Formats: sequence, structure tokens, C-alpha cells
Amino acid sequence: MLSITTGCSQSNPTQGTTSEQSPQAQEAASTPSAQSGKTKVVTTFLPIYLFTKAVAGNVADVEILVPPGTEVHEYQATPENVKAIATANVLVKNGLGLEEFLEDTVKNAQNPKLTEIDASIGIKPLNEISPIVKTAQEEKDHDHTQGNPHVWLDPVLAKQQVTNIRDGLIAADPANKTTYEANATAYIKELESLNSEFQQTLQKNPSCTFITFHDAFPYLAKRYNLKQVAVVQIPEDQLSPTDVQNAVNAVKKYKVKALFSEPGVDNKLLRSLSQDLKLNLRTLDSLETGETDPQHYFKAMKANLQTLETACK
Repeated sequence: MLSITTGCSQSNPTQGTTSEQSPQAQEAASTPSAQSGKTKVVTTFLPIYLFTKAVAGNVADVEILVPPGTEVHEYQATPENVKAIATANVLVKNGLGLEEFLEDTVKNAQNPKLTEIDASIGIKPLNEISPIVKTAQEEKDHDHTQGNPHVWLDPVLAKQQVTNIRDGLIAADPANKTTYEANATAYIKELESLNSEFQQTLQKNPSCTFITFHDAFPYLAKRYNLKQVAVVQIPEDQLSPTDVQNAVNAVKKYKVKALFSEPGVDNKLLRSLSQDLKLNLRTLDSLETGETDPQHYFKAMKANLQTLETACK
């Protein structure tokens, strides 16, 4: 398998506070945090929103900072983001260095009562698990300084994230503990069923080998005995003839069987590469774009499973 999409670069953000209050924070401070009286929860991007909304149900108001389909790795915060955090009770993030924009945004929001939930607490991150092939000299390094952050694509680790979110919401809003526990239990049961489905389906073709152009799937690969043999980095815009040849050479070297794109990616370049390599172009979803219904996680992951099953035959 070969997966192509935009790259990602993470740095190590640290949460902090500052004594200087931004105009946005001053404006937000005069705004009621939630007219409904419910706990106001802001989440960073789509997978974390899906998990948080599933746990919160209707007893808390849940918002998302990064619009689905927006590149979270390079996201630039808006004044609306600052205001949302300034008026929130809880902020839920993926962690592992994914949300670079949060450090300054939280500082600017100046919300001393904000509770932060790191959904990846207790999860042991994977670092580089396969060779990195760079096709372009000027392409910047895609560092994961705290390990690879894409833990939500492993249903077992997604269970841990849901558990962390549940515990954080209970600590912030103990009055609704029973609801948070019941909702989390139901969602975790679905994740366990999804994990079983992945295991039963993918064990038919063990050690399926793939190359990815976006290092989003090492947790999924490790969980289900797939083998990520290389990550090939390409420019996000224009490929030179040399870049194309380097990519083709890497695919041939590792005897790749399929070509993967992600939803929302311009596929003109990918179609050209797939034709050169005589490979089918398929889609593997990293869940960074899509519907905001918590059930979308299962819909997208089951589609991924069908794609993997077909490609690994």
C-alpha cells in the first residue's frame, strides 16, 4: 500500500499563562460563558470533538476550534478561537505536540478557570518506526518531537482517549458524572467491537506491507500487524521530475501494491503518479475531515477497513 497526502510537522507546545490580557480576552470576559448554564467545552479538532461529544452528550455544550478539513498541523488561531477559550470551562486536546497553535492561544485567552484535558495522557507514543525517504532537498523535516500524535486511528488507543476525556469531564463537572460514565461506556463498547472487526478481517492477510506519504498510520499498522516499510516525504504543491522519479523508485524498491490518498486532497498529482506506477488510487481516512456526528468515527474507520482489506489481498 502507498498512502499520499500532505505532511505534518509538530513541535513541543507547553501551556502557560501571561499577565497581559488581550483585547479578545477582555471582550470575552464580559460575555456570559454559556447562556444555557451547561459546562462549555472547547475541543481542538475533529477526532477529539467526536470523542468529547460522545461522552458529553447533551449535558455540556461542545465546540470545535479547527474546522474539519483544515490542516491542524499548521493551523493559525483566530480571534474567535481566543474568545472561545476565554469563555470555556474545559479545553480538550489530542496532545503529543499536535496542536502547535494552542500555546499562544491559551495565553491570550487569559482564562484562569480553564480546565485542560490531554486526551493522550498515559498513551506511550511511537517514534519513527520506518525509514524516511526524502524526495526533495528543500522539503522541511516533519518532526514529531513528542512522538507520533495520530493515536486516534487505533481503536484501542481511542478507548484510552475516551476514558481520559470522561475522567476530565467528571473532574470539571462532577454533577453530571453518571451521564459521562454511561455515555463513555457505550462508546467504548463500540470501539471494542470495531477493534474486533479489524482483527478478524486483517488477520487473513498478515504482514501487509505499505509505504505512506503521510506518517498518520503507524499505530494502526502496529495494532493489526501491518508493516509500514517507509515514509516518503514529498512537497505539498509541485513535484519536479526528480521528485517524481524518487517517489517511483521508493515504491518500486518496496514492491508497493496500492496507492492511497486522503479525503480532501487534490488528487491530480496522485492520479499522475498512480498512472506512472500502474497502481489503483484508493482513499485512507485520517479522520481530520468529515461529519461532526460522533458516529462518523465508526463510519470512516469501517471504510478504512474495507480499503485495507482490498489492498492487502
